Amino acid sequence: MKTVRCATYEGIDAKVVDVESTLTKGLPSFSIVGMASTAITESKERVKSALLSNEFSFPPKRITFLLAPSELMKSGSQFDLSMAVLLLLYENDADLSQWFIFGELGLDGSVKENIQLYPLILSLANQGLISQAIVPFESLEKLSKIPNVAFYGVKTLNEAVEILKNQESALPSIEQSEIAYPFYEISKQKYFYTKEYEEDFLDVKGQDIAKRAALIAAAGFHNIIFEGSPGCGKSMIANRLRYILPPMTASEILDVAKLEVLEGYEPLFKPHRSFKNPHHSSTPASIFGGGSHKAKIGEVGLANGGILFFDELPHFSKGVLESLREPMQDAKIRISRVNSKVEYPAKFLFVGAMNPCPCGNLLDENKECRCSDLEIQRYKNRLSEPFLDRIDLNIVMQNVTVDDTSSFSSKEMHKMVVEAHIFAKKRGQKEFNAKLCDKDLNEFCMMDNEAETILQTAISRFSLSFRSIKKIQKVARTIADLDKSEKIAKKHLLEALSYRRR
Repeated sequence: MKTVRCATYEGIDAKVVDVESTLTKGLPSFSIVGMASTAITESKERVKSALLSNEFSFPPKRITFLLAPSELMKSGSQFDLSMAVLLLLYENDADLSQWFIFGELGLDGSVKENIQLYPLILSLANQGLISQAIVPFESLEKLSKIPNVAFYGVKTLNEAVEILKNQESALPSIEQSEIAYPFYEISKQKYFYTKEYEEDFLDVKGQDIAKRAALIAAAGFHNIIFEGSPGCGKSMIANRLRYILPPMTASEILDVAKLEVLEGYEPLFKPHRSFKNPHHSSTPASIFGGGSHKAKIGEVGLANGGILFFDELPHFSKGVLESLREPMQDAKIRISRVNSKVEYPAKFLFVGAMNPCPCGNLLDENKECRCSDLEIQRYKNRLSEPFLDRIDLNIVMQNVTVDDTSSFSSKEMHKMVVEAHIFAKKRGQKEFNAKLCDKDLNEFCMMDNEAETILQTAISRFSLSFRSIKKIQKVARTIADLDKSEKIAKKHLLEALSYRRR
């Protein structure tokens, strides 16, 4: 019996699969066992044709492949090359057990690229399970971004066999490539950024308070809701927010690329955080993920490390809004089905945009609101108190006037975010301010005496919940970071209190 290693998905994480082979006496047959999908069972014909097309003799024996562990459902065409290699080297003395082999075979023995290989191998690398792998030559450019793995690219089945026969002399096909973007380094960790601003805050006229709140939200990853009349700039600000978010580590860039592949896109490997904007008619399964047999990732999981934007917030179903409370609080989404239970990371910045009433004119000085008090109350009641309690910044947009002018550009705002990010990292903080745990809150959110007194007064006057108190402290910490202040001062706390929901 011989064994090589491959992998398959379980949720968005990869699981190692041992591909074992036996050739025994009996009527010639070819079988694959171990809960293999249709794509894997079809590989029998691809493997046969690849061998016969390259003048290899197909063994006239009873051939059995086991994909272990047997209770794990396997899918994908990446097992072709593993099985073909095992057949060709069955009587060879080479030790194959430490090799990962990935590739789909063409009928002529060529090794084809599989777009799913990148997230699969990245997941294995993040778990520290892989050190060397034979992969399709076409995949090398993307895979070279993954650190600490030696990749051997092959174009044909013959090339893979030669590498395994001559393991000691075989050399990796390509060196690991660096991320080609500017960066700064703090405590031996590199943070990459880009100065590309496809949409600029200069396009937003006026709305200085909203832009200040957007700056704070970006610097500390605070959840924010914009409320205002139609056309006042809510969506414009939300769409420009992604370009001023904090820099990214190399692992974050690779994770975003993995999510891009899972979504069906070609990975860009740019230090741009993800931006997801589902429509209010989207189903709960498309937003949170799901599936009857295999739980797939949804928009909430795909927004990990970036922005989740809900435009026309009250028009989302009550079930979706209430289900959003858990990932907003815990930064993860759990999906339980009869056949599978998976957990996805969901550390996102939530941005909501809503009108003040169904017709949208309640706050407009020049237009008359057509809504009754009951209609307005029903509209507001679509957002529950527990949901709103998870929002850090609540902004009422100003009316648009002809005298409104541009203020800060995206470049200037991004520079302030970067400086606040460096200030936070230099004090040893690992998480964004909005994601600090209680222990970190006591360590990093130190206030001076005046600020402490004001907070105690606010707690008694506004009957603040424990969650609200912590959120005010975290927002104040971000404002202090923008001012490069070691302690939270009176002015920082007062500004944080001004953004709480009234």
